[in-house]
Amino acid sequence: MIEEQSIVKVGMADLNVVQQSGIIRTVGLGSCVGLTMYDPELKLAGMAHVMLPSSDIAREGQLNVAKYADTALPALLAKLRELGASPSRIVAKMAGGSQMFAFAGAGDTMRIGPRNVESCKAKLAELRIPLIAEDTGGNYGRTIEMDAGTGILLIRSVQTGVKEM
Repeated sequence: MIEEQSIVKVGMADLNVVQQSGIIRTVGLGSCVGLTMYDPELKLAGMAHVMLPSSDIAREGQLNVAKYADTALPALLAKLRELGASPSRIVAKMAGGSQMFAFAGAGDTMRIGPRNVESCKAKLAELRIPLIAEDTGGNYGRTIEMDAGTGILLIRSVQTGVKEM
């Protein structure tokens, strides 16, 4: 008998979690980073679709914590902990962070993809969550999905096909 798997979609500047035999997916990662956290004992997977490196630049009235690396990662960890995940078991994987456009002399402001990757790594280190796999950089888009039953992250792109981490 085929087991029905639920698919939880994570939008841009969004985060969510899935348990057991569910799949969690986000599409359209260019300069954005798709960051997953996984508790293998509980088969609990969380994903954040991070758009920007720091909430210091936030201008919106109500802060969307899922939009920024420095706020999305602690929020995702808190959501996993609410469901019983242990920080000592959680591991992270990430993909995305492309440099989608070339800008001559634009400096750091246009390095959004690389800065997203750097901010995610810094926040993971601060939270003491090991980053065990990544597929970042380049100049192409990605779609990612994680299977909560196995912890396997699939990365799809037109340029490189399908990768498994």
